[in-house]
Amino acid sequence: MNTTATSAHETPVLNVGLLGAGTVGSQVAHVLLTRGDELALRSGVRLRLCGIAVRDTAAPRDVELPAELLTTDADAVIDAADVVVELTGGIEPTRKRVLRALQAGTSVITGNKALLAESGRQLQDAAGASGAQLSYEAAVAGAIPIVRPMRDSLAGDRVERFLGIMNGTTNFVLDQMDTTGAAFEDALAEAQRLGYAEADPTADVEGHDAAAKTAVLASLAFHSSYTIEDVHCEGITGVTAEDVAAAREAGYVIKLLSVGERCGDGVNLRVNPVMIPREHVLGGVHGAYNAVFVEAAAAGSLMFYGQGAGGEPTASAVLGDLVSAARAIALGAQGIPLADYAALPAVSMDDVTTRLAVTLAVTDRLGVLARLAQVFADHGVSISTMQQSEDPRVTGTSLLRLVTHSGRHADLMATVEALRSLPVVRDVVSVTPVETGE
Repeated sequence: MNTTATSAHETPVLNVGLLGAGTVGSQVAHVLLTRGDELALRSGVRLRLCGIAVRDTAAPRDVELPAELLTTDADAVIDAADVVVELTGGIEPTRKRVLRALQAGTSVITGNKALLAESGRQLQDAAGASGAQLSYEAAVAGAIPIVRPMRDSLAGDRVERFLGIMNGTTNFVLDQMDTTGAAFEDALAEAQRLGYAEADPTADVEGHDAAAKTAVLASLAFHSSYTIEDVHCEGITGVTAEDVAAAREAGYVIKLLSVGERCGDGVNLRVNPVMIPREHVLGGVHGAYNAVFVEAAAAGSLMFYGQGAGGEPTASAVLGDLVSAARAIALGAQGIPLADYAALPAVSMDDVTTRLAVTLAVTDRLGVLARLAQVFADHGVSISTMQQSEDPRVTGTSLLRLVTHSGRHADLMATVEALRSLPVVRDVVSVTPVETGE
């Protein structure tokens, strides 16, 4: 850090190198350039933007930035900085650049959940070896402060599980389907029109974005190291308007839920569409908002809620990390290493206790219900509720919507496969886990 001062009262200067000037990066640069005095009072050092690495210095941007700060030489920006803010995304060459900074003892602020979910352990080790800080509040749930509370505020507690809506795009799509009756394709098109979804929404709708965030948050919550490969992942592309309407009629709403929970001697991590009671706190999260519900042994139930995406909300999380890191650097403090001493293994879905909502298209004749009931009994699975209606698609077919009691996930899925093989079952229309809120 540049601590040269011409008077005893001059504020030390911290050089900040910015990698990326997209929607979020431009907002971060704008704040650094226009609110320097305010940030200096908060952090104890003056945050000087020393360079902005971009792919094309002439590209149009949301905010006009000084041309002299723009460069295509990312390494030069890194080497000149005391803190690097990485907002380029992707895995390579971003990983090499972040490692270059950390290995040199330069602290890094990043919002790159994909990189953290794949190489978080490697980056944490590099930061620990050099004493640099690695901060990533913006990587999980946008503007919602959840990383630092999980890492710091709950460090003396035992987190039992967390449930989260961690992707604003999918929450908007499912909320549109629930409130307007829209089909998935129409709700997604509306999300794209409003800028909530990318032209290629695969990472969102297939659950990959939420899975990366789940791995990052779980590593903090359970003091262990997880990657995206440890997360069971299902997206929302198979959710139909009929599924949403049936859930609403039964008093539920479908959400893409990120879950991390203790299971036996390990932890189960999953992302999938789940029916949750409408009165559950997560059931009332609408639009593109995010929320994380945490259950801890001593603190009890905690709820974190706010905007999950967008330039300004995400920039807020980045700047919060930057001010925090600047304070620590000014005091000569080292970064906080990932406490993964617990080394709890990621366990499969098989032993998770859950409930399922199953919709079957069955032949409408006598004896069908008895055949189905026998399959459930053979697998030790009991039925909580059942609704029957005519199948509008096929004459002579009924739709049965069953909700099971709680059971071992592997047993429940084995029951579904056995039902699928029955001659009276024409189709297993949908299978959706049910979160009771207990």
